[in-house]
Amino acid sequence: MTRPLEPFSPEDMARRRRRNIALAVVLLGLVGLFFITTIVRLGGNVAGGGAP
Repeated sequence: MTRPLEPFSPEDMARRRRRNIALAVVLLGLVGLFFITTIVRLGGNVAGGGAP
């Protein structure tokens, strides 16, 4: 009887982990950018007295 093949090698799993970490960093960066942009835009309205 032959041994069942492993679906992914350790190298594949390491590559997948690095890619997932990179994707998480990019997504967190975008979330942070949107958050900061929103705070800056709202902060300007609050300091300026809101909409005319």
